[in-house]
Amino acid sequence: MTATDAQVRLIMRERNNGRTQEQAAVKANLSSRKTVRKYERLGKLPSELKQARTYRTRSDPFDADWDELEKMLQEAPELEAKTLFDWLGERHPGKYQEGQLRTLQRRVSNWRVLNENPVLTLDQVHHPGEVLQTDGTWMNNLGITIQGTPFAHILIHSVLPYSNWEWGRVVQSESLLAIRLGLQSTLVKLGYVPKVHQTDNTTAATHNLGPAMCAKPYAERGFNDEYLQLMAHYGIEPRTIHVGSPNENGDIESANGAFKRAVKQHLLLRGSRDFGSLEAYEAFLWGIMEKRNAGRQEKLAEELAHMQPLSVEPWPQMRELMVRVGNNGILRVLNNGYTVPSGLKSKRVKVKVYEWEIEVWYANQCVETLPRITGVQRYQINYRHVIDSLLRKPGGFRNYRYREDLFPRTVFRRSWEALDRRLSPRQADLAYLRILKLAAQGLETDVADTLELLLACPQDWDDQSVAERVQPIRSDLPDLHQPAVNLSDYDQLLSQEVDHVSA
Repeated sequence: MTATDAQVRLIMRERNNGRTQEQAAVKANLSSRKTVRKYERLGKLPSELKQARTYRTRSDPFDADWDELEKMLQEAPELEAKTLFDWLGERHPGKYQEGQLRTLQRRVSNWRVLNENPVLTLDQVHHPGEVLQTDGTWMNNLGITIQGTPFAHILIHSVLPYSNWEWGRVVQSESLLAIRLGLQSTLVKLGYVPKVHQTDNTTAATHNLGPAMCAKPYAERGFNDEYLQLMAHYGIEPRTIHVGSPNENGDIESANGAFKRAVKQHLLLRGSRDFGSLEAYEAFLWGIMEKRNAGRQEKLAEELAHMQPLSVEPWPQMRELMVRVGNNGILRVLNNGYTVPSGLKSKRVKVKVYEWEIEVWYANQCVETLPRITGVQRYQINYRHVIDSLLRKPGGFRNYRYREDLFPRTVFRRSWEALDRRLSPRQADLAYLRILKLAAQGLETDVADTLELLLACPQDWDDQSVAERVQPIRSDLPDLHQPAVNLSDYDQLLSQEVDHVSA
């Protein structure tokens, strides 16, 4: 009968205490004293008696083709076992079954262990006050909403690896503006400047390079000029991790996960994931950071002793651009397009680009504030900016490149389709444009509610029907009597003032 190491230790202890073999066997829950005698004779534990098996219990079905598979792995180590299995199936139809894939996966895994030399993770010693790591992490999985609307956003998260002190800002993209906003907010909060600022190697904000730099191999590319100017402004050395070495940014990556878990817990305590504004949500995150930083003050003090105090003013949290508005009324800013009031057609305007919005300035006046678009080659078409031009040229509506943006709500599209079924193309387009003009002049919600009612009615309707329901009937203004002014009253007041001065 076999026994475990714990049972053998027990019977040996019982035998040393003078128990018989039968008594020791009963104590260790063994059915025979022969087992006790066996391990007394051998003087070893069961685990010490086991020998590694050097034989296979069944033949390897891939032996015949393994030499060729091994050659393929040597030439292209990235090949996966599933790819090799599919290749074998195509070369030898019917020879291999789906259930044998796991066998090949084990054999390929063993080959990698014995033949590959992966780069090891090298644990680093963190020196106080030396490095500030910054990274952008998506927060969408937390399910945050702003006034009921899902809020897609990134947290630009900065961490001092030695003390784990952290700070961050909510942004919509990992752009240079976002990096600048996050870094400067962190430095202002900290009040000190570290020696090095470290980012990962894929940060587009720090690698938006010119053609000459982009022509170089990826590993040899540097930082763009604007980022280097920001670093020089604060006297910080820029650093990035090596290509294919995300472990070098392990501290900030770990901090990202820990912070998001903390936010999730605080959201559960709060009982709601909805916030009234971006400012309220960001204040909520800062409160969590303050609580987490409270326990890091001792090590933070060590860091601050090795840093220089912040002695320069932050850069403006925006970029200024001079851009000419196109003849189509579209202003192109950072590879995206925005419509602006038609009066700015062909004019050069100053654009102030912030993280969440852009401001359009002309003649020293802010004429428009627009939500900033992220991405490339995207357009934000405001029907209020183009409706007058469309009414003058209604034939341009049907084939307008950005026509989909002229349906601000689903009910507007349904209304145009209903008009298009009953009227000629020109009449339908003109009627819809007049309805859109009503929405631009008044409340879009009023026009939308009216359209919902008209679509539900069987009677025919047009833009005039909408106008009668949306625009209130103005009553005639009453005649106002204008009383005559007696100037002698003013003469009497003046004479009294003269008499008072004389007295």
